[in-house]
Amino acid sequence: MKLTRKFYLRDGLTIARELIGKKIVTNLPEGLTSGIIVETEAYMGTIDAAAHSYRGKTERTKLFYGAGGFVYVYMIYGMYLCTNVVANVENVPEAVLIRALQPVDGVDLMKRRRNKKNLRELCSGPGKLSQALGVTKNFYGLDLCGDEIFIETTENFQADIISTKRINIDYAGDAANYPWRFIAAGNKFLSRK
Repeated sequence: MKLTRKFYLRDGLTIARELIGKKIVTNLPEGLTSGIIVETEAYMGTIDAAAHSYRGKTERTKLFYGAGGFVYVYMIYGMYLCTNVVANVENVPEAVLIRALQPVDGVDLMKRRRNKKNLRELCSGPGKLSQALGVTKNFYGLDLCGDEIFIETTENFQADIISTKRINIDYAGDAANYPWRFIAAGNKFLSRK
């Protein structure tokens, strides 16, 4: 069952934890792909020096200031797209980065998109999973309650969920140490152990 808007209108930490074990789906003309979310990171707006919205509203971050349940896509290293879920209510600029997936549907299409054969390599990082799912810059602002990209509940996925420090945010001072990364403990598809 597809998650409703109500799911997204809560704080980013709650959503980041509860997204573990849910399935993200892209339904595009070339085919349907999906994966179980096994790793996320919360970015908590104006209280979080690692968040894009930390310094306030800009053209890039204006999406954070609307209601939760929309896709925020940005590029890192000039070549990799990262897929994020906008969280919380209007004017509370929080988001959740999806860091890793366990591939489920459309694996052959994911392999073609990534030019990889190893299942473990398909979605074990935010840039990898975005490419595998067919996410482009045009996904910026798409509604997660729509039909192109959405998140749904799953059955039979069980894991201990633990929190750790987030990854690659050394620039963020004390915020670099906040335990706002959530993982399905022991899952082989994590971006890092």
